[in-house]
Amino acid sequence: MPEKYFEDQFDDEEVLLVFRKHPVVMRRGLIFAMLVLLLGSVPSLFKPTYGTYFMGMGVALVLSVLVMLPSWVAWYFSVFIVTDQRLIQITQKGLFNRSVIDMRLNQIQMVNYQIAGLQETMLGFGTIMMQTYVGDLVIHDIHHPAKIQKKLLEILRQEGVSTVASPNPSAVTAAGAGDGQMLEEQEDEA
Repeated sequence: MPEKYFEDQFDDEEVLLVFRKHPVVMRRGLIFAMLVLLLGSVPSLFKPTYGTYFMGMGVALVLSVLVMLPSWVAWYFSVFIVTDQRLIQITQKGLFNRSVIDMRLNQIQMVNYQIAGLQETMLGFGTIMMQTYVGDLVIHDIHHPAKIQKKLLEILRQEGVSTVASPNPSAVTAAGAGDGQMLEEQEDEA
């Protein structure tokens, strides 16, 4: 029996790609943890001794780890798994809330990515957008979205899933035009 990499893995399923969000999603927890560490030095302002300083910093270190823990758990246990049959998105929200999205690979029509802004460009994260038969799946803050998009497209190609080509822009414009002029021009060409 093959090794299982996650709990819901089927016996005949092979894991092809595992990725997660960029560590930047932990920034809020990190900022609050640093503020707690900074507050740890406050007791030494009132009683300036080494014992007071180290006691305050020790308590602050423990509290900052507790403040940072939910952000780290949410990042570490939120994972995206691509197998030879499906895409699974496991999202951990806090310590006790988990959601799972399970989608067959043949439901994916298109995979795109976007890197917008200075922060995303400098830190190397962005958004992956997947158009599916059931709606759009938008995944924010993905680490190296261009590489992930390329790997996803390679996996789709290997598994024989063809993506739908975008329609002819002039046909869409003609069909959506309120006046009959554009439609008449298209009929004349035919």
